[in-house]
Amino acid sequence: MALNTGARKSNPEARMALTAHLRELRKRFVLAAIGLAVGTVVGWFLFDPVFQALQDPINNLASEGRVAALNFGGIATSFDVKIRVALFLGVMVSSPWWVYQIWAFITPGLTKKERRSAFAFVGAAVPLFFAGAFLAWSVLPNAVRILTEFTPPDSVNWIDALTYLKFVTQFILAFGVAFLMPLIMVVVTFLGLVRGRTWLKGWRWAIVGIFTFCAFATPTPDAISMILMALPIVALYFIAVLVCIRHDKRADKRRAQEDAELDAALADDTTSAA
Repeated sequence: MALNTGARKSNPEARMALTAHLRELRKRFVLAAIGLAVGTVVGWFLFDPVFQALQDPINNLASEGRVAALNFGGIATSFDVKIRVALFLGVMVSSPWWVYQIWAFITPGLTKKERRSAFAFVGAAVPLFFAGAFLAWSVLPNAVRILTEFTPPDSVNWIDALTYLKFVTQFILAFGVAFLMPLIMVVVTFLGLVRGRTWLKGWRWAIVGIFTFCAFATPTPDAISMILMALPIVALYFIAVLVCIRHDKRADKRRAQEDAELDAALADDTTSAA
């Protein structure tokens, strides 16, 4: 919530009362919900081309001589699928808007320096999320092909549409969120909660965790897909560590300079008093 000029003079840190925070939270929640609703409406009209793209990995199996198709088992299943796809697209399309609302809610409670970090977070979060989602989408056709290869001979794949949609959306969202983890590391370090050296010391556990996550999140049993998904996240991890360490060095240098200036000022006061 923006503060007026007089309030800012008496409150340069722009700190807000609890009631003001609650009102701001309600405002940002409503705005984010409106953005999501608008994105969902857009997703409703984009359903046909998007769902056709979602079906392509299944349809491509026909070129390999296998019978596979999505099965809409219930009377309302087609409507349910359309709603879910529209909502999924709404989340994706409106992501810059609701991420901005998160930033706008946090900003009044931050110092000027912290606001710059929060703004950088918003600027980097959206492209990183979409990069992870795009990587998952690129692997999806190969994942479907490999998983359906286990179908016994003379059998067909009648794949439940809702199950397939849940599989695809969770797969895409999982890697979108995974690409945000290095950014969260940077934000936590910039807020002074964790040192960059701490992230560096834990690099072995981080790599194990990343590969374990990719082993579970990647729906294919082959190691190549897991490695291809894990390597970009590992690279982002070490880039984040480098950014954190450089930030800590600048912060330590600035803090040492401030301490030296404070010591000099205290020494001058002591000399003047004597």
